[in-house]
Amino acid sequence: MATPERTQAANQYMKEKMLFTPRMFQIINSVAPEAGERFADFYETIWADGALPRKVKELMFTSIGVAYRSPACLIHIVPAIEAGATDEEIFEAVAVGTLAGGFVPGGPGIPYAFQYAAKVLEIAKKYRAGEPWEYVQPAEFRL
Repeated sequence: MATPERTQAANQYMKEKMLFTPRMFQIINSVAPEAGERFADFYETIWADGALPRKVKELMFTSIGVAYRSPACLIHIVPAIEAGATDEEIFEAVAVGTLAGGFVPGGPGIPYAFQYAAKVLEIAKKYRAGEPWEYVQPAEFRL
């Protein structure tokens, strides 16, 4: 088990590198903070500005999350905002994801993808306002 200070340092390292700290790594960092930090290093190599700016990559991933109805992928709207994504860019990205939901093999269909697009817009609004938000509820563990 890592100390609370070491856990917090790993969480902060991830936020600096990834522009957010995923819930699962907030847990992992309390046990193996080095694993979280190495994941953040890997993440940064893929998502950092390159031929495409980071915000575009994050918006692409958010759009993919909408198209496939992946609640965990919707979190990528937070680093997209941190990387400078505007509300107009977010809307266009989720609109593309909604349309893709109707065309990807095995996709959910446009009406269902639209629900995820609406959730992204809600998250973005709450995040920008500094309000509490949740993109997906924690899993319930039952015996």
